[in-house]
Amino acid sequence: MSAFESAPSAGPAASLVLPIFPLPDATLFPHTFMPLHIFEARYRALVTDALARDRRLCVVRLLPGYERHYDGKPAVAAIAGAGEIVKWERLPSGRYNILVKGAWRVRIERERPSDTLYRLVSARRLVDGPPPVDASALVGRVRVACGRLLDALERPRDLLDTLLATDQPPAVIADRAAAAFVPDPRLRQELLETLAVANRLERLSAALETLVDELPDGRGGAG
Repeated sequence: MSAFESAPSAGPAASLVLPIFPLPDATLFPHTFMPLHIFEARYRALVTDALARDRRLCVVRLLPGYERHYDGKPAVAAIAGAGEIVKWERLPSGRYNILVKGAWRVRIERERPSDTLYRLVSARRLVDGPPPVDASALVGRVRVACGRLLDALERPRDLLDTLLATDQPPAVIADRAAAAFVPDPRLRQELLETLAVANRLERLSAALETLVDELPDGRGGAG
């Protein structure tokens, strides 16, 4: 990708008006980055307008059956990830490559009337529940499972030192591990909707351990 422009950080707000970018299998978690290639006319307009305003947008999962209404207003999940465009590149074709930084979980409260090509919603920022008193065991399970998955993929384990650094809050580790290692879009949505940090870590660690157990050639064995 050629040189990007960079955006200043925007502070969070409890109540937001956001353009939505619905996708079938994508989940934007807080504390993570999502690269997107924007080619449809309505979403090129969304990015152009967002860059002229506060650079915020909402990535929301399309619900099953969306194909019948894709060109209109298909149903979307009530809980979504919101963030801001922090880097972007406009291509000669008018398409965009953008990088979105996840900032908040949000609940979509209602769709707003709009004369834009894309959809606008009113959304409220969701706040994580209090962290568990001692999350070390759950975080340890997540790190061990991620390490074994990296081994199976023949990726360096030092990725854990940055992605899942132990000095980060448990909620951040859970979100980053889910974004990096969980392939099932339904489970990713479930984890996005789980505000209780202990429950999120428990569900995540169990899912990662299942992935490890399903690795071929005995790679899921202890090591």
